[in-house]
Amino acid sequence: MPHGGHDEPSPRGRPWPRFKESPFLPATVLVLILGAAAGLFAWSYTYAMANPTPRSIPAAVVGPYQEPRGRAFLAGVEEALNASVKVRPYAGPAAARAAVEEQEVFGIFEVRDGGRSVVLDVSAASGASVAEVLSEAALGAGERTGVRVTVRDVNPLQPGDPRGLAIFYVSLAAVIIGFVGSIQLSVHARALNPLERIAFTAAYALLGGFAIAAAVDWLLGTLDLPFTESWLILALTMFTSGMVFTLFNTLIGRWAMLPTWGLMVLVGNPSSGGAVSWPLLPSPLGAIGRWLPPGASVNAQHTAVYFPGHQHAFPFLVLAGWSLLSCAVFLTWSHRHPGGRARQPSPAAS
Repeated sequence: MPHGGHDEPSPRGRPWPRFKESPFLPATVLVLILGAAAGLFAWSYTYAMANPTPRSIPAAVVGPYQEPRGRAFLAGVEEALNASVKVRPYAGPAAARAAVEEQEVFGIFEVRDGGRSVVLDVSAASGASVAEVLSEAALGAGERTGVRVTVRDVNPLQPGDPRGLAIFYVSLAAVIIGFVGSIQLSVHARALNPLERIAFTAAYALLGGFAIAAAVDWLLGTLDLPFTESWLILALTMFTSGMVFTLFNTLIGRWAMLPTWGLMVLVGNPSSGGAVSWPLLPSPLGAIGRWLPPGASVNAQHTAVYFPGHQHAFPFLVLAGWSLLSCAVFLTWSHRHPGGRARQPSPAAS
């Protein structure tokens, strides 16, 4: 030992290096993450669903709505809804009803008798909360302007789902079980090669989608589903959700649950339009919800159940796009993904 010198303590003897190498560091990080996640979860769902407020409700109007009493009535509706109703004139009731079936508008104001009476056709199947808001605003405006208002529900919800929440619940089940299944494959079937992993994700998605549809339709009778179409939508949702987790697991490893939970649960489910219709959501959520898997799933399922023959391609393109992106990243960088079987040398190479 040099004169006057002392042994320097090894890094392992210092508190911080010891803590970094111990299991207490990841456990502490998880405690902080879970605490933050709990607060964000409560904030996200409360922000989106606790106080639905009209933002932009498209509605059709037909008849002599330009008469003074008709204009006064529509102005009263706009005032009641803080100018959030966007009235679009149509040539007649048939054209307006077609717009409802295409989910372009949420209700029809049919002005009659020179503006002395109005028939409001709402579509609870388009959004129960929006139909309720429109009905209340129209009845209030009618009392203030002396216009007789009649409200009709031209596309009611099914009897087993009077609040229109069942589709949200079945889509939520498909989303959560989808990525939980992928997590379990990572833990219990790590030896699967990339194509095998994708195949087994598709397998549990098909079986899980069938089980969800059968439970809701055949066992509970809550919804009368177009069974094959609903089953395939749920299966595609589960597969997409599972592959999204696989995407993040490939890119960032063991912390993949964080972006998956954030994308699919904290943002995707509240903005899906299932529990609260898009016109009543905060504007940012209403805009991005359609581009995320939960919103696309609710959109496709909602149209399949309540608007047969008017299905749109957009929600399927969203789900397919997320699935293809996830599969492409996984297959391209699968060497970064934990798991898979080691290649055995061929006899010739030996």
